[in-house]
Amino acid sequence: MDISVKFLGGAGSVTGSKYLIDTGDFEFLVDCGLFQGRRELRERNWDKFPMPLEEMEAIIITHAHLDHVGYLPRIVKQGFRGPIYCTEATAELTKILLLDSGKLQEEEAEYARKKGYSRHDDPQPLYTVEDAEAVFPLLVPQPFEEPFQIHPNITVTYYHAGHILGAAITKVLIKGDQQEKRLVFSGDLGRYHDPILFPPTLIPNADILWIESTYGNRVPINIKPEEELGRAIRETFHRGGLVIIPSFAVGRTQLVMYYIYQLMKKGKIPSVPVFLDSPMAIDATKLYLDFSTDHQLTASLQEDSSHLFNFPQLHYYQKQEESKSLNEFRGNAIIISASGMATGGRVLHHLHHHLPKEQNGVIFVGFQAEGTRGRRLVEGEKFVTIYGNQVEVKAKIYQIEGLSAHADQEELMEWAEGFCKKPKLTFVIHGEPESAEALANKLKEELEWHTVIPNYLESVMLFEGI
Repeated sequence: MDISVKFLGGAGSVTGSKYLIDTGDFEFLVDCGLFQGRRELRERNWDKFPMPLEEMEAIIITHAHLDHVGYLPRIVKQGFRGPIYCTEATAELTKILLLDSGKLQEEEAEYARKKGYSRHDDPQPLYTVEDAEAVFPLLVPQPFEEPFQIHPNITVTYYHAGHILGAAITKVLIKGDQQEKRLVFSGDLGRYHDPILFPPTLIPNADILWIESTYGNRVPINIKPEEELGRAIRETFHRGGLVIIPSFAVGRTQLVMYYIYQLMKKGKIPSVPVFLDSPMAIDATKLYLDFSTDHQLTASLQEDSSHLFNFPQLHYYQKQEESKSLNEFRGNAIIISASGMATGGRVLHHLHHHLPKEQNGVIFVGFQAEGTRGRRLVEGEKFVTIYGNQVEVKAKIYQIEGLSAHADQEELMEWAEGFCKKPKLTFVIHGEPESAEALANKLKEELEWHTVIPNYLESVMLFEGI
């Protein structure tokens, strides 16, 4: 049996993760992500899948962020009908994210058509809500730490990765005619001291490893995120302004809510209204109650009827009319809304309305990919385009580094050091070039690992005749 991999995404960028594994008689995909960020990356989403889909027999998902699941509606629309394996929480989050993504893409195409700012005469969504719903019957949820077979010779096991609810490190055991080989995919690794999620599980052995490098060049930051967030909020309130937090609906929003709740309970920020203005984030938050064994909050949620997901100052805004009413709000308040990189969603109308007001504060709480509106704002651009209009940036822009859901370089190295023996080959993936190179060099120098930074669409033979 020969085993090879083709890098269909997540190579040279932090988006579009897709790794096609070919064992000769069985081909499967690990992750099926959407490309985001720069236009040349986003345009790849429209390309036809580079292999006949009838030859691909399964998909394994590590977690539910769109850069790992967002291409599923496209691939199903193009004819894929096999099982899509994921953890139980990931299955529920995937439904929430794909429905929201399909709805947003429909709305954005319609808005572009109405306003005439698209390059296309008749702009179309990448996929629709109906396309997203077609994915759901194919999802096959699996528990953590219980091996399951996707083929008589291929067994998969999920382990906690931190990062977001349901996120998994994925071990794939392949039995050949003469040998067994372990392929390990880190997925996206979380922080070691996250107050909500479990730390990444240490894996003792891997023949071939895929390790993410989103923050592969990020040295540890001696910042307490709770203090930094509190300072940014207090400064904005002192100016008489409103705080807007663009936040990823899954994971980051719940972490921000945790810190805001803690800051209010400790009296470090005033008890002001907090508006969670994201239907997707609201639905995701409810899952923390459903999957209580997947995180560390169980005691906190059980101890008191007033907790971080249910306290008097917190208001859940589901309806569009409620969201729009916040444009008229006067006084101190905190609005948390998606998307985290300000690439779409309800946060855009908040930014459109509030960026020109110098008393306001916009607090970014996560990684801002190259080419995104969020990246341009944190880099200090004075004008950004929203809904086809040039919007002047007078509000103060903050970025809280310590709130990332991704392991930094030290934490990535700590996880790597958990292997009892070094992998025969390690692919450094899911990182911009500088980050991937920094981590690859660190692994070579300190652990003497054989590392490779793959290129987009590159194919590599992993084993021959096993």
